[in-house]
Formats: sequence, structure tokens, C-alpha cells
Amino acid sequence: MDEIRILIADDHPVDRKLLSRIITNQGHRVDEAENGEQAIALFQQFQPDLVLLDVMMPVMDGRLAAKAIKEMAGHEFVPIIFLTSLTDAHSLAECLEFGDDFLTKPYNPIILQAKIRSFSRMRDMHRALQQQRDVIELHRQQLLDEQRVAKTVFDNVAHDGCLSADNIRYVLSPLAIFNGDLLLAAHKPTGGMYVLLGDFTGHGLPAAIGSMPVAEIFYGMTAKGFSLRDILREINLKLHDILPLGFFCCAALAELSFERQSLDIWMGGLPDGYLLHADGRPADVIKARHLPLGVLNNDQFKDDIQQWRMQPNDRLLLLSDGVLEARNEQGELFGYDRLSTIVADTSAIDDVFEALQGALAQFVGHSQPNDDVTILDVHMWPEQQETHWQLQLPSGPVAGPLDWQMNYRIGADSLRHFNPLPLMIHIMMEVPGLRVMGGQLHTVMSELYANAFEHGVLGMDSSLKATRHGFIEFYREREQRIQSLQQGYILIELSHQGDGRSGELTLTIEDSGCGFDAVTFFRERAKYPDHQAYSGRGIALVEQLCEEIRFSSIGNRVEAVVRWPRKLQENPNDDG
Repeated sequence: MDEIRILIADDHPVDRKLLSRIITNQGHRVDEAENGEQAIALFQQFQPDLVLLDVMMPVMDGRLAAKAIKEMAGHEFVPIIFLTSLTDAHSLAECLEFGDDFLTKPYNPIILQAKIRSFSRMRDMHRALQQQRDVIELHRQQLLDEQRVAKTVFDNVAHDGCLSADNIRYVLSPLAIFNGDLLLAAHKPTGGMYVLLGDFTGHGLPAAIGSMPVAEIFYGMTAKGFSLRDILREINLKLHDILPLGFFCCAALAELSFERQSLDIWMGGLPDGYLLHADGRPADVIKARHLPLGVLNNDQFKDDIQQWRMQPNDRLLLLSDGVLEARNEQGELFGYDRLSTIVADTSAIDDVFEALQGALAQFVGHSQPNDDVTILDVHMWPEQQETHWQLQLPSGPVAGPLDWQMNYRIGADSLRHFNPLPLMIHIMMEVPGLRVMGGQLHTVMSELYANAFEHGVLGMDSSLKATRHGFIEFYREREQRIQSLQQGYILIELSHQGDGRSGELTLTIEDSGCGFDAVTFFRERAKYPDHQAYSGRGIALVEQLCEEIRFSSIGNRVEAVVRWPRKLQENPNDDG
């Protein structure tokens, strides 16, 4: 075997020299000490591979020296063999408590050589294991560093949007660095908000892979004014294309309309949600009626939306299956029964969120989590409490056009299922000066288009919206007329003139309807300026946002003019 360095500590010179001669003849290097203190000093100086210690020595005995040497060695394995003339079992067992083996006097060279070989192999194996451990730890740290960098990128893409809004409370508790649960929220350009809770298959990095495309689609399409169904279908199509077989996303995508005081929600694969009522009525259970996102192709995918009426301060409670599948130290599941009991027994709906958090934490105790846990609580604002915000779509480095004009005609077949607003907004956002007015332009465009479509093409009567109940009836009738629509059109004209420092956008919308008496409408409104009607508010809002608004003589064509830059204090869609 290769030469190793051995420390011998014995207060008997003859025994020490004899042992030293035997070991030297076997091809090893020897350091000699007369007592425990010298042994410690020589160990610190030469770092020997193996130590032979006499049990009974002056100044410091072998047991204390062995303890000090083990502490200095730390994680390094340094075998200690005690030299003793003791033969009783208790003394020999005590040697093994402080060291690794013992050798009785007189010394047998063959036994000594065998012990040195054996411990030398053990030392080499220990060092090899340490090297492998260090390599594994290095790779682990590199992997963690890479995951932290990747998580930063993920978090920047799947940012929290408007999760900090006053009407949202949530808990996101990831099992690993990456969260397999996804929580997104964004204001709609026309008011209200979308929220999405997703739970991908598994947890950690594989589960989080789908978060980036989902977040990009959600925020991008929301900012451009796409409908709930459009966003759902785009997310489902993307996940179906990119996720491997067996991976999918259980999800709930909800739209809260503060104007209509309503909730539209699609749920696939998630545990039941709850609609908590501020007036004390029992909570409504919102069940998942669909398969998760990414399972079906878009031909098979169902985008049916559940619609619920929400009063001011009603709450929507959603959660991932990590809540129900949380286990306590006895291995029991938290389960539906505990959840439904908390929802039913908590006296105030404002306290359900905290009550569920507290009950879950108490139930789990010190047991290890086995899945990501997400809880979302969103309450319905009264309409007048909604905070206006400014939409800003991302812009590229290339300057957009300044002088242009376009016409866009939409026939009956397209009107039944196609929303042109995102496309129109995208075209307008190519003008750099209009980008900071995205929210204002979306409001103008959506209000005028809605008037043309609902009252012009569909022939809906605004008087239906004179009451809140009429609002619901209005939109039910609207869906029925859309399904039976056979003829009609809407013509959209956009033109822009500018010099790079300022500009003027003219938006014209014409419909195939009979029009309305705009002169009488404005005259009657002027007589009763304080009348709070549920109809006609869109036109009043457009008047505030535009420099000019003009209706044709028969009222089926409207022209709105927006100039930029616009003074901040004149913009009602700006919360600054």
C-alpha cells in the first residue's frame, strides 16, 4: 500500500520506539509524541492520516486527546486506534466510544499491519465520498442558482398584474423554488378585471413551464380588450400545443364587472369555488364544469361561462387542490368537509379568508407540505369605488406611422362571433403618441362600437337598462339576438394626422341600423343634467374623453376626434 503518515502517542519510550520501528519497516512515516498535548500539537502541524494513542498518559490522557483531534479533523475521517494493556470489556468498550478501534499490548505486527490497511482503505473511501459529496453540492448550488435566475425571468413574465388591488387577497405557498400554481390579475381597459388561478400538473420547474405562455397571453390579450372566451381559447390552444402528454392546467378564469355587478367564470379541473354573500345568505358553490386547459384541442374545447349576480362586497373564493390535499402529521387530508365547514360557520365573509388560512396552518402543523397551496379572495366593488387606471401597451423601437387612413367593414357572420376591438386598438397603438392613451382610446372605441352593434345592428332598446334588473334582461336578450343575427354590418373608419409632436385621430363608426334621434337625446339630457340613468352613460363618457363627437342626421353614424398630447388633468381614466 502507499505510504501514509501515522502519529504515535505513548509515554513509554520503549513501547513507542518498538511500535515506531514496526510501522517504519512497513513503509510508513511516523511522528512521535510523549503525551496527549504533544499529540494534539503534532496533529495540528502534520495532519497525519492515522493516530495511535496510548490510553493512559501524563499531562493529557488518550481519551481527551482523541476528542480534541476528532474536533480538529471536522468532516475529515482520521482513524484513531487506542493502545492499551487493559483487557476488561468495559475499558475496551470505552476505547471504542472515543476512538475507532484498539490494539492491545504486546503488539502483533501482523494484526497492526491489517488494522492500518483496513483503516487506510476506510479513509480513502471516506475521502472519495467527500469528493463526490462536494461535486454533488457544487452541482446542486449551480442548479439552484440557475433556478433562481430562471425564476426571476418567470416572475417578470408572470408578474402579479393588479394582485395588489384593494379588493384582492391571496396566498401563494410553493412547494419548491418554482410554483406549479399560477395566479394572475389584470384590469380590463373598459373597467372591471380578469383573474386567473391555474394549477399545473405536478410541482416545481416542470409544473411552472406553462406559466410563461399563459401569463403572456393573459396580460397581452386583456390589455388589448379580448373577451374571456377569446383568452380561454388562446391559452388552451397554446397549452395543448406545447405541454407533453399527461400535463395540463386546472384553472379558473373569472371576469368581475363592477358596472354590471356580475361575475362570469370558467372553471376546469379545480376544486369547487364559493360565492360568499355580504347579506348573510348561504354561500353558492361554483363547480368546475370543464376539463383542464391543454387537454382538448380547440375544436373539442368548451368555453361555456357560468354567470353569477354579485352584490357590492360579495366575495369570490377560489383555491388550488393543494388546500384539500394538505396532510397533517397523521397523514389525514384536509378535505372538503373541513373546507365547507369553515365557509358555512364563519360568521362574517370578510373573515373566511383568514379563517381558512388559520385552520389549514393548524391542521398541517409541522408536517411536510406535499403540494403547492393557493387561496384567492376577490370582493365585488361598488361601481363608484372602482379605481380608474391607465392602459399602456408595450411599444417597439420602430416609430409608427403618422399619416394614414383605413376602413374596416364587418358583416353579419363575423359580428356574431368576432370582436374587432383588439385589432383596432393594436393598429392605433402603432402611433407612439397614442400609446399612453390606450385606456382612453379603448373606452371610446368600445362604447361607440357597443352602441353601433347593440342599438344599431341588433336593435336593442336602451330603456331596458333603466334599472339594474333591466341590465340583466338587456344582456340576455342581446345574446339571443346575436345567435339569430342574419344581416347587418358595421363600418369602422380610422384616420390619423400628425407631425411626431402632436396628432389627431378621427374614429368613425357607421352601422346598418335605423339610427336614433341624437338631437332629441342631447336636448332631453340637457334638461335633466342630474338624472342618473342606466342608459346613455357611454355617450357622456365618450364626450369627456374626446375633443369632438358628432352624430349624423339619422344617428347611425358617429365621428369622434381625439387629439394628443392630452393634458393629464383632463383625462378621467388617469388616477394621478
